[in-house]
Amino acid sequence: MILFLLRHALTPITGKKLTGWLPGISLSEEGISQAKQAAARMADVPFSAVYSSPLERCVETAEFVSAACKKKVQKIEGLGEIRYGEWQGKSMASLYKSRAWKQLKARPADFRFPGGETIREAQVRGMTEIEKLRSKHKEQAILVCSHADMIRVLVAGYLGLPLDLYDRISIGPATTTVLHMTETVSRVLKMADSGSFEDIISRMKT
Repeated sequence: MILFLLRHALTPITGKKLTGWLPGISLSEEGISQAKQAAARMADVPFSAVYSSPLERCVETAEFVSAACKKKVQKIEGLGEIRYGEWQGKSMASLYKSRAWKQLKARPADFRFPGGETIREAQVRGMTEIEKLRSKHKEQAILVCSHADMIRVLVAGYLGLPLDLYDRISIGPATTTVLHMTETVSRVLKMADSGSFEDIISRMKT
């Protein structure tokens, strides 16, 4: 399976607040432009299916790609954002100053967000869903639109990177990370990319 992991495009509060599972957060005008550009880059990829986190910003981003490849967006709860609990909706500036933020940065994998989950629990649910998709789409290319942290923990998991180091992976808005996944190994073909996919398309044709 060739897995395209697309981070959702910008919203009005991206980078300002910890959005989490807040409802009703849609793409900004700049985000819509980013999503259209991402869809144009992937227009020739022969996707067999398009999946998305159920949150609006992801579904909206995925719909631009799905329109190009004429596939319906299928929502998967388990590929949604990290459950940040009581931190959800708080400004990033206020979180950076908190003692809990220092605890998170010291040992992120098993830090439990107040009223939420740990990074490790999020990784388990995310990889569980990806494994289901790998079983279903063994020789196919699929798109999954998700969130920066979820994509980072997925990449860390499939690279065998210690989860406490997942924060070393940077995933920008509307960028795409591509993994080639076989039954025995997973390889990263592109990381947080915003360029052409012609090389991968050519590879799929051989």
